[in-house]
Amino acid sequence: MRLQERLQKELDDLRLADQFRFLRQLTPEGINSRLDGRLLLNLSSNDYLGLNAWPQLRREFYERMEHTADDAFALSATSSRLLTGNHPGYMQLEAAVSKLYNNRESLVFNSGYHANVGILPALTSRRDLILSDKLNHASIIDGIRLSEAEFKRYPHLDFDRLEAVLGRLRHKYDNVIIITESVFSMDGVVADLSRLVELKEKYDALLVVDEAHGVGVFGEQGCGVCEEQGLIDRIDIIIGTFGKAFCSAGAYAIMNKLFRDYLINKMRSLIFTTGLPPVVVNWSRFVLEKTVKMQQNRLHLQSLAEKLREGIRAAGGKTGGESQIVPYISGSNTAAVKLAERLREAGLLVFPIRPPTVPRGSSRVRFSLTAAMTEQDIERILEIL
Repeated sequence: MRLQERLQKELDDLRLADQFRFLRQLTPEGINSRLDGRLLLNLSSNDYLGLNAWPQLRREFYERMEHTADDAFALSATSSRLLTGNHPGYMQLEAAVSKLYNNRESLVFNSGYHANVGILPALTSRRDLILSDKLNHASIIDGIRLSEAEFKRYPHLDFDRLEAVLGRLRHKYDNVIIITESVFSMDGVVADLSRLVELKEKYDALLVVDEAHGVGVFGEQGCGVCEEQGLIDRIDIIIGTFGKAFCSAGAYAIMNKLFRDYLINKMRSLIFTTGLPPVVVNWSRFVLEKTVKMQQNRLHLQSLAEKLREGIRAAGGKTGGESQIVPYISGSNTAAVKLAERLREAGLLVFPIRPPTVPRGSSRVRFSLTAAMTEQDIERILEIL
């Protein structure tokens, strides 16, 4: 079959299954977004602390930056970090991140995707085994596929099954890496990292935790679930992102010096890409300084999420989780598509979440809350539902 014919058939099949995706043009306006001329409450962003709806924060950043060198505003690093792209902002940002994580080593990347597709292939060989939670993000799966290591997926948060695999297979491999998310982005479920730490220590494994949806939201300083559960120093590699709660771009990993040095020398998605623009890196450091002090915002966000979950359950809906991400599970693709359409008509910006992002039969709309919202916003959502 010619390539064009095969591609067209696959797209037609996606349309028939209500899984066809397309890009929309949206204009953010505070906690709302304008879509097709209508202003809708934005319940689909990852702006968990509501910083994007805080224009005075951007003004303060630019006013402060006016007193620094002009190159702090540069819009391109013009090179990879290992050539001439490692501008001073990187050193300052990594120092700030390290300080938050008990002075452990940190390394900044262009995105969480860059981190996840680069770290595992760099650190593993064909004599190693990777054990991954079945619902881990696609970027983690892609990183596993790019590695030479063998891998197995354990049932979602089933640590007894994970331990059974470790007990049966650990002795066959030089190294075993367990990898998980801390907050699972489609369910809003928080992993019991203390249990994973116990397993990795018992079976001489390494533990990698992706905190993409945990940083900024959990912990006294916003360092994530690892801070909330008191485990910063016992997790081998912690991955965080600047692109969600911190309202910037890029990502980072916390680790020991040996791992950091090795990744700088071997991690392809770090070595072979242009660095982040200085203005973005400096913005990330500026925001980081602010969010450390936003514990009341974090508590407010969790209160809003719990109010929404309770309201959905009281109305007979199916939901779950214990984070700022609140799913409303409808089941079929068609039901999720129609529900999302009706909610958008009523003024709520939500989209259907369908396979392969979630398992078959569990399609849903997902309410992604921000600390800039109020209890009145939650009451409005529940009234519409």
